[in-house]
Amino acid sequence: MTKDPPEEGPERTRWLSAIHGHIRNISVGTSLGVVIGLVVFFYLVRSVLFPFVLAGIVAYVATPAIDYAARRWHLPRWLPALVVLFALVLLMAIIVYLGGPPLYDEAKSIGGDLKGSISGLLHNIFQNRSFTLFGHQLNADKAADAISKELQQWMGNDVVTVASFAFIGFFGFILAWVLLGYFLFDAHRIGNGLQWLVPPRYRPFVARLLDRLNPVLRRYFIGIGLIVVYASCAAYIGLGLFLKLQHAAVLAILTGLLEVIPLVGPAASAILAGLVAVKEAKGAGAIISYIIYAIALRISIDEFFGPIVLGRAAYVPPVLVIFCFLCGGLLFGVVGVILAVPVALTIREALATTYEIDRKED
Repeated sequence: MTKDPPEEGPERTRWLSAIHGHIRNISVGTSLGVVIGLVVFFYLVRSVLFPFVLAGIVAYVATPAIDYAARRWHLPRWLPALVVLFALVLLMAIIVYLGGPPLYDEAKSIGGDLKGSISGLLHNIFQNRSFTLFGHQLNADKAADAISKELQQWMGNDVVTVASFAFIGFFGFILAWVLLGYFLFDAHRIGNGLQWLVPPRYRPFVARLLDRLNPVLRRYFIGIGLIVVYASCAAYIGLGLFLKLQHAAVLAILTGLLEVIPLVGPAASAILAGLVAVKEAKGAGAIISYIIYAIALRISIDEFFGPIVLGRAAYVPPVLVIFCFLCGGLLFGVVGVILAVPVALTIREALATTYEIDRKED
């Protein structure tokens, strides 16, 4: 039999407080359950997330500009969206036009004489010196022979796997452009649909959170885009004009694009450009020059340009970035690495919004 609530006095106050605490506990449990369910769902479908995430980020950044153009010139929204999509396609065509032929020629050259390419690279690194590895005496020629045999055997055994990955990559590339067009044209409808999924009682909180979060995330993504442009230009100046490496434009574009992936991207671009520099080096001075260039580029990005374009609002402590990067990469691969910092920013703003609401209620 249910006991009637007290009508007034301290007992009613305590009863209302207990009911309020019980409801809050249920709300917290429900929210945690939904969050955990979403994480599990995205983990299970992680292999198909990359084109959606890439297209979603680009559309998220471009939507305010499309809306402004539609309001400013009284245009139907699809027209500026089409212009943005066409501009992005043109930019990608220019990148492919500049980078495609050199990459193809380099891949063809390396594939045609794999052993010679590896041998030339190792000769530049070790000169004519020999070294001991696991009790075996090796030099550049022997090491190149062993490495080339292993690579040829791997490529021969896994040719189907390599072809599958190539097909999946091409399909993902096409899908990303299709999704980008859909997201650009129907951004508001998609956003309203996502907000409709939020239970009504939580919608005021989500609206308040988005008001705080949108400027931070947009500044972060725009800042990353500016860093990509800056890294590409600075890399071309260093690699092309000063070090005079072959295919400097391609290496510069790759250097900029890899800045999107924290930690791993910059390291991969430095290693890739370093291998080309060592391959073309005519002495120790050229290698030292490349090391100086790589250090100067990283300092200019991490200590000067990056903090300026990202600002304090999008700042995340380096230790937290590393932790989020490792967790995201372990769970979701490249998608997790790309979204590591945005997720950290979202959690920070969600906690800040929650604490403000709690203080007002107290």
